[in-house]
Amino acid sequence: MSKKAKGINPELEKALNELLRQVMADPQATITDKMRVADRALKLEALKLKDSDSEWGAGFMDVDDDEDK
Repeated sequence: MSKKAKGINPELEKALNELLRQVMADPQATITDKMRVADRALKLEALKLKDSDSEWGAGFMDVDDDEDK
């Protein structure tokens, strides 16, 4: 059984960047179309940050600081 490579697929990232460039340059694209593509690009960036941060989500089960009050 082969292991899946970690991280963001570079082909997906390249395709999304190209789509973003094309939609933003298209004068006939609606603001909704442009925002959908921008939202996808932002979600990809969030996933890249999440993937690169080994501490992401580490404090989920920690005791809340609010209990001290």
